[in-house]
Amino acid sequence: MDKDALKIPKKLTSVRAWVHPDGLVVGDIFVHFQSSRHEGEEEPAEILNNADPFFALRGRSEGLRFYNKHAVVRLEYDAALARLETGHVSRLLTRLYLMDGSCLEGMIQEVLPPGNARLYDYINIFEQRFIRIFLSGQTVALINKAYIVRVEERDEAS
Repeated sequence: MDKDALKIPKKLTSVRAWVHPDGLVVGDIFVHFQSSRHEGEEEPAEILNNADPFFALRGRSEGLRFYNKHAVVRLEYDAALARLETGHVSRLLTRLYLMDGSCLEGMIQEVLPPGNARLYDYINIFEQRFIRIFLSGQTVALINKAYIVRVEERDEAS
């Protein structure tokens, strides 16, 4: 039997993942060419927020590994790969303090239900394990809620 016949075609997407206790892991994750939730290819956020407990990451020097999502503190990738929501998008300027002592500042850009469009609602209502935050014009981070110590709203001036 041909092993390639069972493979599902996927694309490699470059990421930087901070994994507890390993630290920084640089490599590629496998995304579907077509998302099951929207037009276009699958995003890293879909992989980290699906029900599977593990995901595959091909390290630059370590080869293929399978990481437990509970151990991932955060995962960063190029913002050009992020699907921007359409419709009434809430833009929430945010500061996150993580258990490892890091502080991340950025913007959450998501379609949130009317009446539940506050930062508090986003971090509590949604069942997703990872929240998506745009750190800069170049980088998106997926942050594991279990590693967040404190969340603050920030204003334009800070």
